[in-house]
Amino acid sequence: MFDFQSSDAGSTLQAASATGHFNATPRRRLSKIIFDDVLAILLLLPLTLVGLVLLLLNPLLNPGKLVYRQTRMGQGCQPFTAYKFRTMSAAEGPARGAFDRVEDARISGFARVLRKMRIDELPQIINVLRGEMSLIGPRPDLYEHAQVYLESVPGYAERHRAMPGITGYAQVTVGYVEEVEGVARKVAADHHYIGHASFALDLWIAWRTIGVIILRRGC
Repeated sequence: MFDFQSSDAGSTLQAASATGHFNATPRRRLSKIIFDDVLAILLLLPLTLVGLVLLLLNPLLNPGKLVYRQTRMGQGCQPFTAYKFRTMSAAEGPARGAFDRVEDARISGFARVLRKMRIDELPQIINVLRGEMSLIGPRPDLYEHAQVYLESVPGYAERHRAMPGITGYAQVTVGYVEEVEGVARKVAADHHYIGHASFALDLWIAWRTIGVIILRRGC
């Protein structure tokens, strides 16, 4: 495995690019479709229940729209609309730059819990059922940020060979990242996933994600 904490991100990316290729055999594609569709359908009930609870709580704890839409970069570097439960305050503010820190001041205590437990990502189940995302894969970045990363982070474009995921290998091994070096480590992890993609690896990532949710180590 790659040393994602190493400062030598450039050589890590070169190693990932040299060995990584998306394992899209017919058997792999079928198992991926079944894994995504079955679990996404099962998660529709929790999505509905959480949505109803937030519909009641948001007017008191986080006034504003329930669902937030973002244009993100998907497979083949194509834009698509991703859905999230809104966690930022409805107040207007300057757009966050590609390498800026998360705007913590605009996240309420209630919304911070949603982020820590990854509940805000649940609406992306709709993206999975629409065929725009997978449950497991490289996390899609905001489209404007991704365009910056394409120019500044080696190997960034290649991570879009795989369908983006609600969670992924980078999320459970690297976590939240900032600045060029952090994005480079995330890209190296994504290359590792693409080069070693398998049903077993997806199950391992799903298991690790459950641990992240239980321990509330989300960003």
